Amino acid sequence: MTAPLRLGTRGSALAMAQSGHVAEALTAATGRPVELVEVVTAGDRSTAPVHRLGVGVFVSALRDALTAREIDFAVHSYKDLPTAGAPGLHIAAVPQRQDPRDALVARDGRTLAELPPGARVGTGALRRIAQLHALGMQLEVTPIRGNVDTRLGRVLGPDADLDAVVLARAGLARLGRTDVITETLDPMLMLPAPAQGALAVECRIDDQDLVELLGVLDHAPSRAAVVAERALLATLEAGCSAPVAAYGELAEGDAGEEIYLRGAVISPDGTRDLRLSRTGTPADAAEIGKALAAELLELGADSILGQEGHAGPGTQQFGSTE
Repeated sequence: MTAPLRLGTRGSALAMAQSGHVAEALTAATGRPVELVEVVTAGDRSTAPVHRLGVGVFVSALRDALTAREIDFAVHSYKDLPTAGAPGLHIAAVPQRQDPRDALVARDGRTLAELPPGARVGTGALRRIAQLHALGMQLEVTPIRGNVDTRLGRVLGPDADLDAVVLARAGLARLGRTDVITETLDPMLMLPAPAQGALAVECRIDDQDLVELLGVLDHAPSRAAVVAERALLATLEAGCSAPVAAYGELAEGDAGEEIYLRGAVISPDGTRDLRLSRTGTPADAAEIGKALAAELLELGADSILGQEGHAGPGTQQFGSTE
């Protein structure tokens, strides 16, 4: 019998669900058994607001376990990864991406446009906070922490204290909770985080047999879109919690397949909102992201990114457990 491959994962319901999907897909494609190994990260132990935790807070413990050979590979939410690679490690696969858009869950089935001025909206991402303020709807935006059920309970539970929450649609889909979504937000209103909805399957670069094995899970269009989005983020020298948004879509153009990349940098209070787009071929994904970032920097994006410490009016600075 072949020993099961050890897949490291965070212990949250969402992390376990997405790691479980990857394990099942790998076994179905290769016949190799996989066992999940729970790894507790610094982000899981902290109660600080997400945007104050720092880059890679949900990632470093998994990478340490990989380097120490306590696990064979790991599954990350790609948007949590620092843009710089980890020495000795390799992203062997980017499985087909889930819908990267954000989703609103509101009381009484309301859409975003139906929320009244002063409505209390919770979210854990500075990017979403900034874009909600930029809409000019006079919403009271509250940073929140906690797993998906905890966040949904703030709107739908018996002790609900919020009018709505904004979450990644992909996470709700992976947990089978899309029924609670009252509106999937148009990227024109709420541009997603770079790599939102995508997973990164990582292993040691010297384990060539495993690199090859995991390659069966790679989805080239998803990888190209993510490469473009993360190249923009890296060129801006912004972390995964910064008010930076990016969304790459692949479509058939006049000369073949093209990437259409949109990027935005928004001040935390929503008063400055820079948005640009660029197209190119999937083979040039990284260059498209770099070029779009350079254009944003020419418009003053670096001065906005220097304001990250202030989350805007009507915003409370606290969080619950992730």
